[in-house]
Amino acid sequence: MKFLFDINHPAHVHFFRYPIAILQARGHDIVVTSRAKEMALPLLDELGIRHLPLSALRGKGLIGLGRELIQRDRMLYRVVRQEQPHALASIGGTFIAHVGWFTRTPSLVFYDTENARLQNVITYPLASQIIVPRCYQSWTPRGRTLRYTGYHELSYLHPTRFTPDLAVAEQNGFDAARDNFFVRCVSWQANHDLGERGWSESLLSDLVEWLAVRGKVHISSEASLPAALAAHAYRGKVSAVHHLMAHCRLFIGESATMASECAVLGVPAIYAARTGRGYTDEQEQRYGLVTNLRQFDLDRLRRAIEALLARPAADYQARRQGLLADTIDVAAFVAERIEQAAGIR
Repeated sequence: MKFLFDINHPAHVHFFRYPIAILQARGHDIVVTSRAKEMALPLLDELGIRHLPLSALRGKGLIGLGRELIQRDRMLYRVVRQEQPHALASIGGTFIAHVGWFTRTPSLVFYDTENARLQNVITYPLASQIIVPRCYQSWTPRGRTLRYTGYHELSYLHPTRFTPDLAVAEQNGFDAARDNFFVRCVSWQANHDLGERGWSESLLSDLVEWLAVRGKVHISSEASLPAALAAHAYRGKVSAVHHLMAHCRLFIGESATMASECAVLGVPAIYAARTGRGYTDEQEQRYGLVTNLRQFDLDRLRRAIEALLARPAADYQARRQGLLADTIDVAAFVAERIEQAAGIR
């Protein structure tokens, strides 16, 4: 059998890398199409995953996204007609849903982002199946939705797939002599970010200055950092960042994905953004591993940080064990669902 994976973001690379490996080990052929978005292409290259770049975001807002939608749908259609895969898989899945509908190829859309309303409206009606975590809080089509007990991040950070390595963390900037803090800023250019805005430069600068007194700060940013913060930029390998994150004392950022990554690694996280996610809400309410802030300033962030640091790191590792006991090996689940879509299982 042959399966096509459409990769549109660095997080999608991580999510699908192990399902791809599982399917290849079972003798299936894999086609990967990619998109020039942040570090997605370098990450695919670092991991040795062959891929075919189809598009990149051109311009901002609806106009830029609309132009790319037309371009990528057309190019993906050509690839599918040429390769004749038995099933298509993607996170978000707009392009595979359109192309799968036109070519009568099963399309599996994995998603966990409720506020991508426009994207979901033009995707879900055409997809063969929508697969979401149990905590997903938005509309999905009746009869074509499957829920599972887990999070996207468990596809690549489940203990059967990933073991944090302190030596790798140190090779990529971790300072074992003091507490390390990971800060993430996003560019707010994704389709689910339309109309949203993030932290101000002054808030980021004040937060980093306050944290730097208490330990080493690592900043991962989609946008260029101001010169005064450049020394804190994460400069390690893209593929090694989770080793560093796993050994940090705390995460603070605008990325729900990275907050969830830290949660499943047992690192307390603060997700400070004006839009929420069902999975970070669950990780706060069930496990106490995430603090969600919809309103934030330096004082609110400092109070949240101090509250999380008041507990020992071992407490969060114990909470992680509770999370893992409740959830599944997502990579194995994804591979099985793709095979089932092609009629194998």
